[in-house]
Amino acid sequence: MEEQFLLRVPPSIAERIERLLSENASSSEDKSLDLSFSEDGRSGTFILGNDHFPASLLDLPCIVESYKTYDDSVLIKTADIGQMIMVREEGDSAPDVVEYRHGLTPPMRDARRRRFRREPDLNPELVRRVEKDLLKIMAGRTAENVDVEVAEQEEDGDENARNASKKAAPTPAAKPDVPETGANAGEPDRSDSDESDDSI
Repeated sequence: MEEQFLLRVPPSIAERIERLLSENASSSEDKSLDLSFSEDGRSGTFILGNDHFPASLLDLPCIVESYKTYDDSVLIKTADIGQMIMVREEGDSAPDVVEYRHGLTPPMRDARRRRFRREPDLNPELVRRVEKDLLKIMAGRTAENVDVEVAEQEEDGDENARNASKKAAPTPAAKPDVPETGANAGEPDRSDSDESDDSI
């Protein structure tokens, strides 16, 4: 599969990129298009002509599949897209998170909060205690602070279970043999339309 990402730019930059990629690119003042990232791999610079715009690499809240077609009827999956490069205007502030909050379409607005299960609130002390107990059990020792409760079945329950296993399975009833009797045994059925008048 291919490696792909989404490039989200402001409308003014989108018009300039469209002019650059169109057929009359030689007449456009924007001759170059470049993207470079800093050492952290999350922030960078998008260069269009002589203008520099800040850019950020953000994770999408869910994976988006990309398809291509050659005949407008059969779609072929080409990539799973999980990241987006967001280009901003000069004065816009950089996002303070690594994961983008919204999806690509309006129904996926604030997708993590509205569509996905929330992470459970776990007490860190409880997690440490359970982890320590599991390590002790795996080492062959007993866990601390364990309440052992032994449940015994009542004798009536045991007798009912034994009696249920002793009961014989019911046998299916045999179908009675009914002989087929007919007035014209061995002859095919005839209808009124089969009778012909030989008197003609």
